[in-house]
Amino acid sequence: MKLATTRFGGIEILERDILTFADGLIGMEACRRWVLLADSHNETLGWLQSVDREDVALPVVSPRRFIPDYQVRVASRDVAPLGLESDSQAQVLVVMSHTPDGLTVNLKAPLVISLEHRCGRQVVAKDDHAVQQRIPGVEAVRRSA
Repeated sequence: MKLATTRFGGIEILERDILTFADGLIGMEACRRWVLLADSHNETLGWLQSVDREDVALPVVSPRRFIPDYQVRVASRDVAPLGLESDSQAQVLVVMSHTPDGLTVNLKAPLVISLEHRCGRQVVAKDDHAVQQRIPGVEAVRRSA
């Protein structure tokens, strides 16, 4: 199927590539169907592109790429709809943001994805994680007009 996006133009995806977030994401509850895209310039970065809204694409990364000891504890009822049989079946990603001080990741509300069942949920961690955790060693890119 052809998917129109404002960031990537028209892209071809397969129906089986679509991840369903039954409850949407925090602040974007109406966006329930997403596709995970690789970034052509940065192998660390992925993009969660909404299938429902062509103008919504979120940069996502594996939190352990930047914070090796990151662990997340969530209520089992929060991930039960994903049908995971073990923790190892879960793919955990976090949304990245650009701030004046650098790049940050949202460790408090990670995305837990079951690639096998093609579904995911954004959960709120029980842990005392930051919503905007600065990525160590990455400075902001300052641009002037």
